[in-house]
Formats: sequence, structure tokens, C-alpha cells
Amino acid sequence: MIGRAYVGISGWRYPPWRGSFYPKGLAHRRELEYAASRLSSIEINGSFYALQRPEHYQRWYAETPNDFMFSVKGGRFITHMKKLRDVQIPLANFFGSGVLALADKLGPLLWQLPPNLGFDPDRLSEFFDLLPRTTMEAAALAQRHDERLAERSWTTTDEERPLRHAVEVRHESYRAAGFLPLLRERDIAIVVADTAGKWPLLETVTSDFAYLRLHGDEELYVSGYSEVALDRWAAQIHGWRSGEATTDGRPRDVYVYFDNDVKVHAPYNAIDLAKRLDALAGG
Repeated sequence: MIGRAYVGISGWRYPPWRGSFYPKGLAHRRELEYAASRLSSIEINGSFYALQRPEHYQRWYAETPNDFMFSVKGGRFITHMKKLRDVQIPLANFFGSGVLALADKLGPLLWQLPPNLGFDPDRLSEFFDLLPRTTMEAAALAQRHDERLAERSWTTTDEERPLRHAVEVRHESYRAAGFLPLLRERDIAIVVADTAGKWPLLETVTSDFAYLRLHGDEELYVSGYSEVALDRWAAQIHGWRSGEATTDGRPRDVYVYFDNDVKVHAPYNAIDLAKRLDALAGG
């Protein structure tokens, strides 16, 4: 038995990719369709900057293959402005904005914490208590949205499914002894974030899945990953998928997103990594 690997990119709307990764003349509205034909997953990051609309999520669902998977980045209003405090209504707005319209293509929810937010176990625990763990819980939470979603909310789900959550940290205090046990206790994945040494790299598994963000091998958001680096990450991911590199020996699903988009490395690195994983899995 081996876990599934979803390998893709963070976002897909990048003008420098046009005429490079995206064929010259490809209509902008077809870029997601094209990317999804070559990758197995995409991390939606527009949701970090602003609440999206239900029709956006519906369109993204329709433009991708049946076995495609999205991750969705939680709003910066929750993580960076409110810093996880007093966020019941912001969370209701986030989940009511259309996230549940992704249905069976909805993968993990990513919560990226700001660099100026240090480790506070009580703050984290209170936030984790608010997170819905099923789509039914998310739908119930979404119904508590405020007037900003009037006439543009999505507060239902087609089926009850579990929801997965992952946290990315950017402060050295998260190396504290109590942080990773807290995530394991609450079944929250630590994001293994390769940031060219800028922020903590916590290379472990704390949930029933692993979440990896590759922001750049040597220069943040800019540099590509060498053959040697891709080989190393492929071996690590295969270890998580097979259970050989997990403390309990259980296989994990793994979600991997390249965020080194500045020089169009991300999609090509993702394709190359996926090929390596297929080879290691015997596919």
C-alpha cells in the first residue's frame, strides 16, 4: 500500500508563464485547464488575498479533470490581520465564499502564519477549535457569514467528507518542543516549507497526510530545483507515501506545491518531480 501524491503549483495566473509554460496564443481563460492537464493538483492562492465567489470555485471545478485536487489557502485577514484571534465570522465568510463548491476536488486547507506571529499554544489551540473537520461542519459554519456575503454565499455541501488542515509557520519560535506534539494531538499537518533557509524547515509529518511547499532551492521564489534536489525530495516524499519515513510506519498522502514562480521554474519542477515519484512507485 502506498499513499497518493498530488504534485502541482501554487496559483496558475502568471504573465511570465505565457508563451513559455503556456503555449503562445493560449487564451488566459484556458490556463487552468491547460495546467490541470499536466499536473495533478493546484493550490488556490487568490483566496489568501480576498474572498472569492462561488461561481469562481464552480468554474474551477468544471475546468479540471475528475481526479484533480485543489488545496485552498486561507485568508490573510484571518492569519495576518486578525492573527487567529476573534475569527469566527471571518472563518464563516471564508467557508461561505464558495470553497465547498469544489466538492470532491477539495483537498487540504492551508493556513500560512505571518513571520511576526510567534508560537503561542493557547492561541493556536483556540484557532484549531474553530476549524471545521468535515464538509457538513464547514457548511454549518458558512451559514454564519455576515452581510459581506449577502447574495453571494455558498453554504451547502453535496456530501459529508473529512476536511484536512495544514499550518505553515515563519517564526523561529515554532522550533519549540511543544509545537509539533500540539499539531499531532490536533491532527493538523505541519507544512514542510523549503524557503532557501529564510524560515524554519520542519521536515516531519504530524497528521494523516503530508504537505510540502517548495519556494525555491537557493533563492526564495526565484531559483529552480536541480536534478540532485529533486531526487532528494522525491526520496523523502516516497518515504512518506510508503510509510518508510513516518514514525508509525503508516503511509501518507502527500500534497506538494512549487512556489518558485518568478522565472517559470514551478510548473517544470512539478512535472519533473511527479515523474520521479511515478518511477519510485513503480508506475
